[in-house]
This record gives sequence, C-alpha cells and structure tokens, in this order.
Amino acid sequence: MSSGELARPDTVADLADDVLLGKLGPPPEDRVATSVFWLHHGTRLAGGNTTYLNQYVLVRVGQSFGACAFERDEIDPVICRDASGSQLDTLIRHAPPAVRIAALDAYLAEAAPHAGDPRASPVMLPAGPPEVRARARDDAIAGLLDVPAGAKVALIGVVNPLVAAIRERGAECLPCDFNLATTQRGDPVADSMTEVLAEADAVVATGMTLGNGSFDEILRHCRERDVPLIGYAQTGSAVLRAFLGNGLDALSAEPFPFSQFSADPTALYCYRQPPPALP
Repeated sequence: MSSGELARPDTVADLADDVLLGKLGPPPEDRVATSVFWLHHGTRLAGGNTTYLNQYVLVRVGQSFGACAFERDEIDPVICRDASGSQLDTLIRHAPPAVRIAALDAYLAEAAPHAGDPRASPVMLPAGPPEVRARARDDAIAGLLDVPAGAKVALIGVVNPLVAAIRERGAECLPCDFNLATTQRGDPVADSMTEVLAEADAVVATGMTLGNGSFDEILRHCRERDVPLIGYAQTGSAVLRAFLGNGLDALSAEPFPFSQFSADPTALYCYRQPPPALP
C-alpha cells in the first residue's frame, strides 16, 4: 500500500491495530527486529547552560530504523537482548510502551520510507558542529509554522534553538517539558501541558509525546479546538506521519541517525498538509 493510501487512525492504538491487521502493508509477523539497541545521550550546545539527557530505544527492520525516546528508568538495556530477533507483531503487542512505539515506527518506515514519500520535501542539514546542525534543523521546523505575529505557540518538549526560532518568527513560545524548569533564556517552563494547550493558537509537539503517551491527548485537543498541530519528530517520525490530515497539519521527520549523531550532511523530511480544496 502506498503512503498516499494509508488509513487515517484516530489514536496511536488504532494505528497499531491497523498494522497488526495487515491494513498498512505486509503482515508484521513476517517482519523481524534484526537489532534492538538502547542509547543514553547527553548534549550541551556551545554557549548553553542546559545539558540535554535523552534515552532512546531503536528497532531495526530491514533497511529502516524505528525509534522512541523514553524517560529515565522506564526500560532497561536488557531489552536489547530480549527483543532482538523478535517478530514485529510480538513487540507491537507485548513489549514495553517505548519498544512498541519503536517497533511500530520501524514497520511504517520500512513499508513507506520518508525518502520515497511524494508528500515529503527533503531538507539537507549541513555538515558541521552540533550548533550549526541544530540551528538548521530547528529553522526548518519553525518554517512549518504558519501563524501571524503575536500568535501563541505551545512547544511540548523544549529544545532551546527551537524556542529561539519560534520567537524570531514573531510568535510567543509557551514551553512545556517534564524535565526542564527554565529555557536557556530563563523563561519558566510549564510541567503540565494543560495550561499551555489552553492558551495556544498553534502547537508544536515532539516525538517524545509518543513515548510518554501524551500525543493522543494533544491530537484530540487540537482537533476539537481546530488548532494547528506540527510534529517535531526524530523518534516516532513514521508514526506521527500517519496522522497527517487527521489532526496533524505539518511534520518535520528526521529518521535515524539523528543530526546530533553525525557531523555529515543528513536529510530531514518536511511534510505540510495542504488546505482543503474550495467548494
């Protein structure tokens, strides 16, 4: 099934059910997780005062990698031994939540790679140090925002260069993150997305919302209030893509290896859902 024919799920669980029923491609029991691996990664960009600590679990299927960020102590590296070589349907049904998302992401990326999706506009991130690549990445993401000056943009999952990129477009950033108290500039960061969603004229949500289970609530809120939702996905990029046109308006999809793991040029893929045709 081509990417343009994909079903439109209402929740992540609906998407997983569609995959398990073979609606979106080959039966997942016919696909094996050749490699499952776990990354603990720290970054502090030059001139910054924030050290980002991220944990990822990744699943490789064929030529594709699926990924999901997770909170500290949520899973143990032993999952790499236990899950490697498993059938994808087993992981999607029974693995810990982050591994389920990574397996689902790997399946969808292998069934319809971003590089071959006609809706995707590739953006090459330049070679260079992390600061250069992060700024190029976050400028591309902010470029997906289509809001007037002064609009309030909820950022669920704080990345400081993206906070700056949103502001440079004349919008007000409403940051929310479970693990940060302030932005690099000292702005307070909400730890509850409820308050920032209530004020937002647009929402940018990272792939981390898949790992912590909050994406469905964000999607429901944006649908009900008709608020634009932009996905900022390293992890779960193929999962989020499934919601384009059904609550998700635009997406920056960056498959593994992510920009912070390479100094060479790499691609991210920007998707923008076209507006409905006029009657």
